[in-house]
Amino acid sequence: MATQDTNQAPYGAQDPEEVTKRDKALILTIVVILLVIAAAAVCGFLFIKPQPDTVQGQGDATEIRISGKMPGRVRDIYVEEGQHVKAGDTLVHIVSTLVDAQYDQAEAMEEAAKAAEAKVDAGARIQVIQAAEDIWHQAQAASDITEKTYRRMESLFAKGVISAQKRDEAKAAYEGAKAGEAAARSSYELAKAGAQREDKQASSAMVRVARAGVSKANALLEDQYLIAPYDGVITVIYPNTSELIATGAPVMTLQKDDHWAVFNVRETLLKDIKLGSELKVYIPALDKDTVMKVFYIKDLGTYANWQATKATGDYDARTFQVKCRPANPIADFRPGMSVVYKGVK
Repeated sequence: MATQDTNQAPYGAQDPEEVTKRDKALILTIVVILLVIAAAAVCGFLFIKPQPDTVQGQGDATEIRISGKMPGRVRDIYVEEGQHVKAGDTLVHIVSTLVDAQYDQAEAMEEAAKAAEAKVDAGARIQVIQAAEDIWHQAQAASDITEKTYRRMESLFAKGVISAQKRDEAKAAYEGAKAGEAAARSSYELAKAGAQREDKQASSAMVRVARAGVSKANALLEDQYLIAPYDGVITVIYPNTSELIATGAPVMTLQKDDHWAVFNVRETLLKDIKLGSELKVYIPALDKDTVMKVFYIKDLGTYANWQATKATGDYDARTFQVKCRPANPIADFRPGMSVVYKGVK
């Protein structure tokens, strides 16, 4: 019977030398991987710069609602939505029969007031003055006759021919005629002088009131044609032709040619943003990098705060609205387009 070789490894056992080689290879592989990762980290720290924070905003522009003081009916609309207009271009024609009637009435009142003023300035008619003068002369003649009669009665009374009563009657008649003469003369002078100063002032005031009414009606009629106050684009037209509009109701919206970009920026990014500073931005819709200049910075209030995420060691950050205009005109840049802030120039 053959004996078993004691130097042969049991079934399933591994050679210690082979195990040692595999362990060394595994350790070497891990070391190499760690060295590569460390080298990549060092290279990244030395050569890769962190990208600046980016903030997304959008294009914006001033919009003006075109409206007038005149209520009426839209007769003609001379523009359409999307059309570019120049300052002074006629946009719409509004008509109002009520305002036309007010204007006619004001003109008639002005003419009547002017006629009354002319009458006061001209004074009394020549016939009235002549009649007053004739009455004065008649009273003057009557005064002369009664005076002579009184003188004769006074002489006869002194001679004892007539009684005192007759002399007194003659004297009373003379004094009454003299008073009548004075009254007639005053009437004549008043007719000749014309109206009093107060009457003239009142008539002039009425003319001014009537003229103000005409000016008011003219001011309303001026708004029957609404014109563009600025260069821009018509974005919205509210009424249609033949529709009624009220006083002050908007007729259309005009977007001015003063485009800018607006950003909501956390205060931690404001260290590099100042009034007048230039920002590098990117407009995705135009695939264009450009420069814009800051002209407005304002706190949005507590409702726009960025809340702290830690109970300690952190703080709330306020949000500021930043507006900036293109340093140079940008073709096809429109309100609503996205604008990405990429850092300070």
